[in-house]
Amino acid sequence: MILEQIINDCKKGNTKAQEQIYKTLGPKIFAVCLKYSRSYEEAQDNLQEGFLLIFEKIDKYNFKGSFEGWCKRVVINYVLQQYRNQSVFEIVSENIADDDGVEIDEENISLDFLTKIIQELPDRYRLVFNLYVLDGYSHKEISEMLDINIGTSKSNLARAKMILKEKIELNSNMSIPKVK
Repeated sequence: MILEQIINDCKKGNTKAQEQIYKTLGPKIFAVCLKYSRSYEEAQDNLQEGFLLIFEKIDKYNFKGSFEGWCKRVVINYVLQQYRNQSVFEIVSENIADDDGVEIDEENISLDFLTKIIQELPDRYRLVFNLYVLDGYSHKEISEMLDINIGTSKSNLARAKMILKEKIELNSNMSIPKVK
């Protein structure tokens, strides 16, 4: 009931209500921005622009589903829009290898390291990886969101996984002391 009142106040342009939503959802929305951005600085910019868009479109929120989920969707769509008109997608190969997975030694791999290597992926790989692996979208949904074909989505995911696997394995080999 309280959240509903805050949202209604935001719809009326109440800046105190907007500030309350920003303080409450800011960290969660920033985590979304980090996943889809090339750097921390770009994520900060996307956070600011994303919240401006949330408050601009808040009249469209109809209290069906979670408000947090709606906000995340608005921000994801905003960030994806930044890439849509760029030629960041390409078909690498239609022959997709079976997913052989990556075994992670959780004690040697930090969340900061994982975030860093995901951010270092080329745009086309990072976006598809995040949408599919971290946010659970299907290749069909991704193809529609990014205006690419399903094969491109699948091949970009396979390449992203391959790059991440190589970086994780390299990091694991570097952190193991050599015994003579």
